[in-house]
Amino acid sequence: MISFVTRRALAAFAALVFANVASAQDYPKRPINMIVPFAAGGTSDVIARAVAEQMGIALGQTIVIENVAGAGGSTALARASRAEPDGYTIAIGNAGTNAATYTIYPKLSFTPDSFVPIAMVAKTFGIIALRKDFPAKDLKEFIAYAKANPGKINLGHAGLGSSNYLICKSFVTAAGIDATLIGYRGAAPALTDAVGGQIDGVCDAAASVSQSINDKLVKGLVVGSTVRLATLPDLPTSAEAGLPEFEAQGWNGLFAPKGTPQAVIAKLNAAARTAVETEAVKNRFADLSTVAPDADEHAPDVLQKLVTRDVEKYRKMLADDANK
Repeated sequence: MISFVTRRALAAFAALVFANVASAQDYPKRPINMIVPFAAGGTSDVIARAVAEQMGIALGQTIVIENVAGAGGSTALARASRAEPDGYTIAIGNAGTNAATYTIYPKLSFTPDSFVPIAMVAKTFGIIALRKDFPAKDLKEFIAYAKANPGKINLGHAGLGSSNYLICKSFVTAAGIDATLIGYRGAAPALTDAVGGQIDGVCDAAASVSQSINDKLVKGLVVGSTVRLATLPDLPTSAEAGLPEFEAQGWNGLFAPKGTPQAVIAKLNAAARTAVETEAVKNRFADLSTVAPDADEHAPDVLQKLVTRDVEKYRKMLADDANK
């Protein structure tokens, strides 16, 4: 016989389940907050804004962008992890914020299990760009210059643990050079300093640096891709430039706090799928040399596998950077 206490517990559980289902059915009833872990103008921000606008249309609610820069994205992810798991706070992340950060900042208040994946929304390509008056016309000359001047070249990135930092790290490792990597509170301020000549160059994604290269505000050195980008047809791939070891193809995905109802995740996933298939996002991504996921890459478990893979990958690559 079921005790009175057990019956009350079961009733309470059933009521909770019913409330969650009912809540998911009429979700969303108000605007959704999307946390971007970097300053406005950077790759994650540009992608987030394009996707959020179309997701909002699909959901019938506005998605408000909130830029929370700091600590390579971990400040934003800490905030997102503490949010109410009701679907009204989500975050965009990448291999830096949601994988490498656990090695670089081992005492974080959150773990990979603090989030549930919603969907991958973009695939990106890393570029090394230099101030326009840098004394090297191609990658071979740049590497020769760097080796002749160890420690004197400085490259900006969006903060320790960011995807741009990973581009920098992969590049200097592949090139075998000693360069100073300077962290900023986002990709945009780093690019601003490169344009102004305050630093020698930036490690950035095509999404945020392509226009500056085309406008000749900085000069592109190499793209860590297997094929040239349509928006930068004159920029050589790493293999063409003589450094095939440099690979910089990344991803951006949406996450929600652990405990967010699966029915809500399903609605957000469907909206994300719809968003990246719209002409508006396709055209924006084309301008940014960014690619939407393939049809079989939209599922939350695909994003989860990327996180699991990259946590281990960067644990090995970045062990020396922990606690810096």
